[in-house]
Amino acid sequence: MDDADVVRQIMELSEEEHRLEGSHRGERLTDEEVNRLRGIEIALDQCWDLLRQRRARRASGQDPDDAEVRPMGVVEDYQQ
Repeated sequence: MDDADVVRQIMELSEEEHRLEGSHRGERLTDEEVNRLRGIEIALDQCWDLLRQRRARRASGQDPDDAEVRPMGVVEDYQQ
C-alpha cells in the first residue's frame, strides 16, 4: 500500500463516517451502527498513523514500505 492508497482509504472511511453520522440527525444510532462507527474511527487512526510512519521513514532515508499498520491498542495509546 503506497501513500495514495492510504489517503484513498482515509477518504473512503471519512465519507462512510459522515454518511453514517448524517443519516441519523436527531436520532439514535443502532448498536450495530455505533459499533461500525467505532470501527471506522479505529481504522482512521490506524491509517493516519501508517501515513505518518511512511512519511517519517521517507524523510529519514528509510523505505516507507517497511511501515506497518499498528494494532488498535498501540494507535489508541499513541493518540492520547
